[in-house]
Amino acid sequence: MPNPVRGLLYEGSVRRQRTVWFYVFVSPWIVGFLLWHALPMLASLALSFARYDAISAPRFIGVQNYTDMVADPLTWQSLKVTAIYTVGAVGVTLVGSLLLASLLNQRLPLLGLWRTIFYLPVVTSGVAVALLWSWLLQPDFGLVNAALLNVFVIHGPRWFTDQIWVVPSFILMASWSVGGPMLIYLAAMQGVPTQLHEAAKIDGAGAVARYWFITLPMISPAIFFNLVLSVIASFQVFTPAFIITQGGPNYGSYFFVLHLYEYAFSYFKLGYASALAWLLFVIVLLFTLALFRWSFWVYYEGEARA
Repeated sequence: MPNPVRGLLYEGSVRRQRTVWFYVFVSPWIVGFLLWHALPMLASLALSFARYDAISAPRFIGVQNYTDMVADPLTWQSLKVTAIYTVGAVGVTLVGSLLLASLLNQRLPLLGLWRTIFYLPVVTSGVAVALLWSWLLQPDFGLVNAALLNVFVIHGPRWFTDQIWVVPSFILMASWSVGGPMLIYLAAMQGVPTQLHEAAKIDGAGAVARYWFITLPMISPAIFFNLVLSVIASFQVFTPAFIITQGGPNYGSYFFVLHLYEYAFSYFKLGYASALAWLLFVIVLLFTLALFRWSFWVYYEGEARA
């Protein structure tokens, strides 16, 4: 007759061994996180309460950096520019990638080639993309304005050199990165059970109704995932503005991360830049928490509903 006590001891020993091996295998990530993420974040938090120029020793000044940050009109200008860009870029990215995924989910000739072509821009260097778009949207000899003039007989705007059009120009650039979310949508769409579409078709539902009431709810976790990532990425936009406009014209493209970069590496006010970084962290955290709080529209298969 098996001994239940010995069996419990054996199960406990196996569980402890699995726990030990789990931490052994995950330890490189833990060490890397502590050294390259957690400790620098704590150091940045400490520097945000100090005056530091990377030459002399940090000097504690309390919350002076934060009060100066709130009083600085460029902080609010950069936040306004970033907020406008976030609304436009997130909308363009989510809607564009969803429509593109819906198209590429059909039975089209050379489907693999088209998917590759639309994904390739995602792996292109950010500097190369910025230079490409600066040439495309060049107001005098750029291809976009030339096409508008020759095809529609419309004189195009000044794009990056116009304070009104500079942020829409960067939003238009955001369409370049729809390939990443597109692949996630494609994977989600191919996981939608075909039985649901067949049953709805038998009941008389058209293509639009099936897409709206079956496909979209079933891929809503992928939509939510792309939404969160797009919001986080849009708040951190830097390379295009740094390469093309340097924040101009007249601070029209003065994004928040560019504002942070200027104080850190142009003025060497690293304590003030650390305070700006923590403000950005708090803003992104609050937006992310708000998105999770209002994610009632996301459908998870098998989830218990009240």
